Amino acid sequence: MKFLFLCNKSPWPAHEGGPIAMNSLIQGLLNEGHQVKILAVNSDKYNVRESDIPIEFLNKTGIELIHLNLNINPLHAFFNLFTSKSYHVQRFISKAFDKRLTAVLQQEVFDVIQFETVFMAPYLGTVRKYSQARVILRAHNIEHLIWERLAKSTVNPIKKWYLQHLSNTLKQYELNIINTVDGIAAITKSDADYFKKHTEKPVTDIPFGIDLNKYKPCGNSPASPSLFHLGSMNWIPNIEGIKWFIDKVWPIITRQHPDLKLYLAGRYMPEWLLKTHVHNIEIVGEVADAKQFICSKSIAIVPLLSGSGIRIKIIEAMALGRAVVSTSIGAEGINVRNEIDLLLANEPEAFARAVHQLVTNPRLTAEMGANARIGIEGNYDNRMIVGKYCEWIGII
Repeated sequence: MKFLFLCNKSPWPAHEGGPIAMNSLIQGLLNEGHQVKILAVNSDKYNVRESDIPIEFLNKTGIELIHLNLNINPLHAFFNLFTSKSYHVQRFISKAFDKRLTAVLQQEVFDVIQFETVFMAPYLGTVRKYSQARVILRAHNIEHLIWERLAKSTVNPIKKWYLQHLSNTLKQYELNIINTVDGIAAITKSDADYFKKHTEKPVTDIPFGIDLNKYKPCGNSPASPSLFHLGSMNWIPNIEGIKWFIDKVWPIITRQHPDLKLYLAGRYMPEWLLKTHVHNIEIVGEVADAKQFICSKSIAIVPLLSGSGIRIKIIEAMALGRAVVSTSIGAEGINVRNEIDLLLANEPEAFARAVHQLVTNPRLTAEMGANARIGIEGNYDNRMIVGKYCEWIGII
């Protein structure tokens, strides 16, 4: 089959959740002998130089990057308040992107055109006009749910009202789009179940897959236990979660374990975090090799209070055999068993207790890491996931 991927970010380099998920499916399709073409948004927020893209990836995918200015325009955002349109979606509408998409569709014939996230759906009209391909929405999240949860956790009444407005308009758009594409490939089963309640279109769950050969278990944890968090810090739920952890959980942990260290890694560390000087918290920033970083530490924390979709960094940490402590929202959508594959805790005291349980019991930490790896092998092998995806495509 011949696929056209319309991506809200470049799948290469696979440095954060969305690009990692896109890249794993694309590589899996290529490995199975399918053809792939990529048109991707290139923005200041996630900028890629085309000259840096490896020749092999360029040749296999014919990837093209079209620059969009996704910076928030205060004036546009203000006037958007008086419309029913989603400001999140409106930012992705581009004449340049539409023009290039039109040219590609006039030159080539595709079997499947996939929108990576709902933010690429404004181009559905162009796709329908110039192509007979089946159109799939790959839903990385229930996008409006992220903003709905953020609104609920916000105290400031004006900010709360604005976040709810963003959530409402995005929800209206999202629920409309799922009824106009030919199928929805959600990234988790729980997301798929949600979409099934709102559409009669074919829905399945196609999670993020791991190339198990590239994720060999780390082996024994370092002699001195340490905590780590790895995630892009320009994503609001990550910022919210880490602030909660530092303010509410870390003081409890440090009273019990004054020598325990926390390492915060990821792209786009905010200024307030870089200026934070908290006992035994080290701001690492972007790391050159995520797998090497994970293997150098012993316990992953994922203190998410909002969000949707799937936490790819949990799957990566588990694939490498590392123990994980997460909130229920952080592990939402991942096929895991609490107290066997990882520990779940939603309140500060409970989260601190879970960390204490692992820090004081290296054997339990090792067992949980080993169980996590087994679970990933059974549920997130990329070859199995790509096979399921292609089988589903073939019957819709």
